[in-house]
Amino acid sequence: MSENWQIRLLYDGHCPLCKREAKLLRRRVRHGEVLLEDYTAPDFDADRYGVEREALDKRIHGVLPNGQIVTGVEAFRVAYRALGWGWLIAPTGWPVLRWVFDGLYAVFAKIRPRLQGRCQPGDACAIERDG
Repeated sequence: MSENWQIRLLYDGHCPLCKREAKLLRRRVRHGEVLLEDYTAPDFDADRYGVEREALDKRIHGVLPNGQIVTGVEAFRVAYRALGWGWLIAPTGWPVLRWVFDGLYAVFAKIRPRLQGRCQPGDACAIERDG
């Protein structure tokens, strides 16, 4: 493991989109700046980070070297900056746009399981229907 890491992203290894993003980031890592950990792996221990599995399912989490947890778009901001792609994601942190991008991510994170067809009848993520 690299001593130069700036963020450890905890991603959903059962999510095709998440796996693609993790693969893209892995290809960009040159000096261990970003570590990626699949929280759906059998040996993953969420207690190690003080995060519940349910929270991990709801949005992406990143762990900083000091143990601080960052979530949502902020986790991507840190990771992209660490890889030299800060310019690409910089607009998501600009004052007026930040709340827009954070809000869009929150909506996406909430509907992600439905978009992937991963909801089963009775799941909390299933779409409620009247009658």
